[in-house]
Amino acid sequence: MRGVLLAALLALLSVPQARALWLGRLNPNQVTVLLGVPAPALGLIGPRPGPTRGATQPLGSPQDQPRLMWASGLLGSWYVLAKASGEKDFAVEKATKNIEGVVVTLTPENNLKMLSSRHRLERCDLNVVELLRQASGWVFENPALGVVEFRVLSTNFRDYAVVFTQLEFADEAFSTVELYSRSELASQEAVHLFAKWSKGLGFLSQQQAQLQRDRLLQESPARSSQPSHFPPVTCAHKAFQ
Repeated sequence: MRGVLLAALLALLSVPQARALWLGRLNPNQVTVLLGVPAPALGLIGPRPGPTRGATQPLGSPQDQPRLMWASGLLGSWYVLAKASGEKDFAVEKATKNIEGVVVTLTPENNLKMLSSRHRLERCDLNVVELLRQASGWVFENPALGVVEFRVLSTNFRDYAVVFTQLEFADEAFSTVELYSRSELASQEAVHLFAKWSKGLGFLSQQQAQLQRDRLLQESPARSSQPSHFPPVTCAHKAFQ
């Protein structure tokens, strides 16, 4: 029975636009049965019974302690070590993709502010995106920038997170699953969960990649004169500075 259900889900998830809808409706217990992911570790809890429409409920209220733990667990500096993507050219270009740096902070409005650094067109590109909290509190978005959905699928609130993003641009709509890690070497547990989520959400092996070690950037004369114990600067580290 489990195999039949999983086959049906994978058939549905082969349509990129269906993935986000499925994630929003799936019961955590179903995830545990189908993907073997422990429910307590999930950021994917789905919509909870909330306040009356039009009412606001601060993230720090007693009723929202699970959300507060989710948000605080995601804050800080991360390396993006692996990615699964439905982007049309990803399978061809994945061998050239480098480890990325991401710094997540919380705004006074309880939105997520994400500073990322990645190699793009032979240069280090820094980008800042603010993601707005949806009513459920578990999902973030910024449709104006093409981010339809951002949510954590699994995390131990300490050293890894598996993150799902649904993107829609003028010429393409696709989703990604990324492995966030506090260090440049992910744990076996984290790699295993990333692989399970990627496969479970219908990504083919050619759509998944372990990102390459980041390239060193040209150091400034002032930095090169510093003691040698200073770590070398890569594009991923630019977000952390």
